Amino acid sequence: MTTVSPQVVDFEGLRIEYDAHVLEPRAWTAEQSRWAAELIQQAPPGPVLEVCSGAGHIGLLAVSLAPRSLVCVDADATACAYLRRNAAYAGIRVDVREGRMDEVLAADECFAVIIADPPWVSTAEVGQFPEDPVTAIDGGDDGLSLVRACLDVIDAHLDVLGSALLQVGPDQPDAVEALLASYDELAMGEVRVYERGALVRIDRRVDRG
Repeated sequence: MTTVSPQVVDFEGLRIEYDAHVLEPRAWTAEQSRWAAELIQQAPPGPVLEVCSGAGHIGLLAVSLAPRSLVCVDADATACAYLRRNAAYAGIRVDVREGRMDEVLAADECFAVIIADPPWVSTAEVGQFPEDPVTAIDGGDDGLSLVRACLDVIDAHLDVLGSALLQVGPDQPDAVEALLASYDELAMGEVRVYERGALVRIDRRVDRG
């Protein structure tokens, strides 16, 4: 665990610890948790996956509202340490995997719901957010580098009757729709836009009855 003193926030009843190395939980992202919980309740059997999970607050709240087994992935060791700690506070068992999302998931793993929270600020604009750790918000030249990686994970690991919920910038849903055109089996569903971000539901291109 990092030597920086942790800060604590109440995230819809969950005690969430983090520090300056980890992105501060945003209150609005509870909307992603609640929507994910609705999707979990409708999804086929199977675990939930959260990628780019940070301190874990979004995934933890989702499965506290709609209990499922939870796998969380983040490349940052400090974030994973806080995630384990926050899961313990919540009394939720989580399979925490530290590393690149394309390396820590087995090829045959399948998830009923996938929650994706990638960095989506362009590299040129990260200086506008000095309070945030760069690695937690830097999405590459166009802000979509990690979004693309998340779409690859969704394509490879989403159950045929499951759903994914991707968080992006408030002005990025159209860019996500354009990216999805290159995936034969993924389709863009409902989009919800907020002041601080947007949520995009992604489904398989199948007859859902």
